[in-house]
Amino acid sequence: MTARPPSRPVRDSDPVRNTAYWERIDCIVAAAPPLSDRQRRTIRAMFSASVVRSDREAA
Repeated sequence: MTARPPSRPVRDSDPVRNTAYWERIDCIVAAAPPLSDRQRRTIRAMFSASVVRSDREAA
């Protein structure tokens, strides 16, 4: 069994343009340098802080 990529939001109602949009995004992501451990920690900290904040707002 092969893993399926996650479904993506529709960015354009025209299927051809929507596919082209996501192909451009894939190329940009593939060309980006890998994140350093410090960058990963920073991103994780930002997201975990927003989760804590939204949990407090829901309470």
